[in-house]
Amino acid sequence: MITVPVEQLSESALLGVVDAFILREGTDYGHQDYTLDEKRRRVMALLDNGDAEICYYPENEHIDIVLTSV
Repeated sequence: MITVPVEQLSESALLGVVDAFILREGTDYGHQDYTLDEKRRRVMALLDNGDAEICYYPENEHIDIVLTSV
């Protein structure tokens, strides 16, 4: 696994990673519905605060957002 610093991604690449994370089947935001923009802001806040990080898995060429605090 390779941790990818947010600042090393272009804005469009970062948005693609965030959207793929948000739109992945099984992502649960609880009982309240949120717009795509609200979900993006929440994930970006996690990344900005260091509560989540972008991880790249070269063995299967998969990229994911992983929570750093449990």
